[in-house]
Amino acid sequence: MNSRDGWLVGITLASIAALAAALVLQYRWNMQPCPWCILQRAVFVAIAAAGIVGLLWRGRLGARLSALLVLLLAVCGAAAALWQHFVAVSAESCALTLAERIVSTLALDERWPEVFTAFASCKDAAVRLLGVPFEFWSLALFVVIGAVSISVLRRA
Repeated sequence: MNSRDGWLVGITLASIAALAAALVLQYRWNMQPCPWCILQRAVFVAIAAAGIVGLLWRGRLGARLSALLVLLLAVCGAAAALWQHFVAVSAESCALTLAERIVSTLALDERWPEVFTAFASCKDAAVRLLGVPFEFWSLALFVVIGAVSISVLRRA
């Protein structure tokens, strides 16, 4: 395994770990997700899938396309986390927002309701973990994943 593959494995595992952590917090500690939380979960799943594609599609082109897709998804995830913190949490309702429409259009909430169904409003989901707003943990991971994908792009 070359270093490029190692970075893609790291990206994939970090994304899967983020989803697993969100599910543990939801089902073990009753931290119910809002539509923007669910959208970030979907982005982590998409990043993991893009990382797997890069690992399966051997060669420079596969690694470059995978890393580029990961970078674009990480930017989208970071934007969702920032929107959740600065806009959605102060809105009267987070029903029928862009996040909810994307999840519904992709039918994620119908196919995998245990993972992709929002149970809380954006205000109710405004919780802190170790004193840090929960969405900032996602934001930090999206930034790290984006930086790593840039490293993969440079190496490919």
